[in-house]
Amino acid sequence: MASRLDSHVDLVAPGWDYRLVKTRSEPDVSPGISNIISTEAPDVERVVISARDGDRTAFGRLYDLYARMVHGILMARVPLGSVDDLVQDVFVMALRRLTSLRQPASFGAWIAAIARNAANDFHRRPHTEEQPAEDMPGAERASAATDYPEGLLILDAIGRLPEAYRETLILRLVEDLTGPEIAARTGMTHGSVRVNLHRGMQLLREKLYSSPGNRPGQESS
Repeated sequence: MASRLDSHVDLVAPGWDYRLVKTRSEPDVSPGISNIISTEAPDVERVVISARDGDRTAFGRLYDLYARMVHGILMARVPLGSVDDLVQDVFVMALRRLTSLRQPASFGAWIAAIARNAANDFHRRPHTEEQPAEDMPGAERASAATDYPEGLLILDAIGRLPEAYRETLILRLVEDLTGPEIAARTGMTHGSVRVNLHRGMQLLREKLYSSPGNRPGQESS
């Protein structure tokens, strides 16, 4: 089964036989929910207020709206095998702290900051065993990825980009958010998102084409 990255292949590396299976770690969101925030921001604010007042159904809708963003932020920073648990941790922390959120319209930027802090805390904690290379950020991004080595190579390259570009590219290419949706969810300006996507794509192409063996249609020596 191909992933969302299929539709973005020409943006990254024209000519590649570029397919990835669905990411192994992906939040389950309700159909039709994922695009609401960019077109109905006032509704989101009302949902946050309801959730802050104790409406658990409203908080579940916030999960539907923001789980993909949180997932992408964490995917850019921690081993893939830890992403699902951290997504749940982030929303638990958000639920506990929701009464402290004074500006409901800022929920996206607020929970994005919680996610980034959770990733930082993850790396501060001692780990009894060294993470295997295939479970490090940028290494294993999809289940059965060995079936699609070129797709894995592209995700590997994303994992070696600076953090700001890595996050924005994963939100765009893996989580399938548009530039305006990324800005609306994360609280970033549209200009910052455009710059990160443009520069990130440039750096990604440079990494993909830096070695002759990585060029489309050529076999590695």
